[in-house]
Amino acid sequence: MTSTGPWWLAENASLQALNTFHVTAHAPRLLHVADPEALPEALAAAGDGPLLVLGSGSNVLLAADPEGSVLCFENRDIGILEHRTDHAIVRAGAGTSWHELVTWSLGEGLSGLENLALIPGTVGAAPIQNIGAYGAQVGEFIHLVEAWDTQARGWVRLERDACRFGYRDSLFKHEPDRYLITAVQLRLPLLHELRLGYAGIGEELQRMGVELPVAADVANAVIAIRRRKLPDPDVLGNAGSFFKNPQLPAAQVEALLQEHPALPVFATDDPGQRKVSAAWLIEACGWKGHRAPSDAGVAPSHALVLVNHGQASGADLLDLARRISASVQERFGVPLEPEPRLVGARW
Repeated sequence: MTSTGPWWLAENASLQALNTFHVTAHAPRLLHVADPEALPEALAAAGDGPLLVLGSGSNVLLAADPEGSVLCFENRDIGILEHRTDHAIVRAGAGTSWHELVTWSLGEGLSGLENLALIPGTVGAAPIQNIGAYGAQVGEFIHLVEAWDTQARGWVRLERDACRFGYRDSLFKHEPDRYLITAVQLRLPLLHELRLGYAGIGEELQRMGVELPVAADVANAVIAIRRRKLPDPDVLGNAGSFFKNPQLPAAQVEALLQEHPALPVFATDDPGQRKVSAAWLIEACGWKGHRAPSDAGVAPSHALVLVNHGQASGADLLDLARRISASVQERFGVPLEPEPRLVGARW
């Protein structure tokens, strides 16, 4: 291993501890960067070739060993850049744990991120996927993204509109190897209308005995729901929801509801589109709780979550995902798309 102050490099490094599926994989070179200012120097030392950025590996499936270098940011600073009467601009380093940022912001009296509590991963990965849960998406709170542009070989500051956020989508997903996100700035309100009507949050607050909730109460409710429904990646390897909820033309959804009236349907920003529950479709095809001989499986508690029971490879998990998708397509005529980034394979 080579160490040069703000960055260090390891050869033929295991990635098993750097992906939440805990599949076995190796990187020819693993580059750790603690100070983003040293990034150009560190990249030069890593050499040419493909570059994969890993946060905590919570939204990636390593179906094969990555080629070239793997980059991990280790900068975990959080601070307030501006305090206004109704909001604050918060800056967090790319290596910061996402949930740590959520709890820190709530401790500072800021709101907006409470519905996104306990999402695994790092701050640097959050804009790429435009992470979302329980009726909120991070893109609506992002002020700007700081990044190194590998094409222009210079620093850029991309404001929210330039990031082209959509449902589990962003500019960074469409140009996955161009922007190396080093920090994120968020515009967080001091007062925020709480979102209580999604996926049982209101019921959880009642269970907790909370009648007049504040943002921290919503976060606690979300944490309780997620811990009850989703397996802990430290105990059972997984990457959270593996499939996106399909967005379909309203007419197609109405036809599905004629045959399957129990299918959960959600509104979208497009009045001509509806979002349907991928978990319901998968469970209806009988996959919930499935376990293959390879140790790839589907969580008994949630049909959207693929799990590694111990010995599954990334290729095993991808094979299971493809079989699930094919069965949903055959029965319902609805295509499924994976949420995690696939490394070493195409969908």
